[in-house]
Amino acid sequence: MVYTISAQEEMVNLPTIPPLVSVDDQVAVIPADFHLYQNFPNPFNPSTTIRYSIVEPGNVSIKIYDVLGREVKTLVNEVKTAGTYSSTWNGYNNFGNKVSSGIYFYRMESGSFIEAKKMILLK
Repeated sequence: MVYTISAQEEMVNLPTIPPLVSVDDQVAVIPADFHLYQNFPNPFNPSTTIRYSIVEPGNVSIKIYDVLGREVKTLVNEVKTAGTYSSTWNGYNNFGNKVSSGIYFYRMESGSFIEAKKMILLK
């Protein structure tokens, strides 16, 4: 005896297999707004992390300034795609010298977005 199975019957009898998802799979999430987050830890010693989100590709600049407005360190100055990023400052200036304890400001510019926040380095 010969049995024939049509393609339609074959599709109905196939088991449903859920898609494989790895723990390592990451879904790219595009932020809704530009955002410069408060650094953490704050106060800090010896380093701190600064997170930021951008909603469209473009040049991103994050610089650190002292209380007199002098540039201390350029953390980021490059073109980035939309997303959320972080950068770490280790308390050194652009010349590789350790800066003193005190209040510092970090400022982010990307397109028309500009925002600054305050942080404290304690030794």
